[in-house]
Amino acid sequence: MNRRGLTTVCQQAHCPNQGRCWHQGHATFMILGDRCTRACRFCAVATGLPQDVDAREADEVARAVAELNLAYVVITSVTRDDLPDGGAGQFVKTIQAVRHFSPMTKIEVLIPDFGLQRSSLESVVEAHPDVIAHNMETVARLYPRVRPQAGYRRSLDVLKTVGEMDKAIFLKSGFMVGLGEMDDEIRDLTADVAATGCRLLTIGQYLSPSRGGRHVPVERFVVPQQFADYQQQALDMGFGHVFSGPLVRSSYLAEDGYRHLAGHSEENYGALTGEIVS
Repeated sequence: MNRRGLTTVCQQAHCPNQGRCWHQGHATFMILGDRCTRACRFCAVATGLPQDVDAREADEVARAVAELNLAYVVITSVTRDDLPDGGAGQFVKTIQAVRHFSPMTKIEVLIPDFGLQRSSLESVVEAHPDVIAHNMETVARLYPRVRPQAGYRRSLDVLKTVGEMDKAIFLKSGFMVGLGEMDDEIRDLTADVAATGCRLLTIGQYLSPSRGGRHVPVERFVVPQQFADYQQQALDMGFGHVFSGPLVRSSYLAEDGYRHLAGHSEENYGALTGEIVS
């Protein structure tokens, strides 16, 4: 990663699963630099003046995927509100480059909202990744506090619009608990996401990246049985695969969710990770 000048969300977001994932050869590439134009109050990724888009980035990611012989890759990005297309073009170039160097690799992209620009969403959909993910992160009431530059309805519309454009692409989303939400709000959020046609869901414990400062504090730590209840609730609403547990993150063991939904055999990672797997 360092040799190719690549960025991973594993490092930038201080993911608690980084050691385990990297040991197993799993990493989530983060494109469009390492500085975000937004300042969500749950996120460890740096915010500030973004860098110029690196013209070599797509090929470098693709070559790394080939060198690592990845069967499945997750590609995400910082939010780039400064770019006319929100960075969608760089997603397309990266998908195409991975397809060129590793045609058998399955591709999941975790996209920002692109300001809900239809042309940006269309360009990513037309590049035909296997999974398109967009995270809700939290319940509607907490958006002004936790995601002041985003919008609850806008994020739902991203999922709904992508689903309408190509029903063959798996839709995925995720959210955190422990930010001050109530159980009835979690139920409403889960139902809203299910209504978009999304069938892959992750639910994890929020862990504040810092004490004080711009990050909101942890309001509660959810017990394992409650995560099991959230999982069953989501399955009852029609989700095909749900990862729900304290250390679950949106890209963690992403291949497992895809394979399960695609009808392939699933390994029971739960015995290794302590996470709850449908």
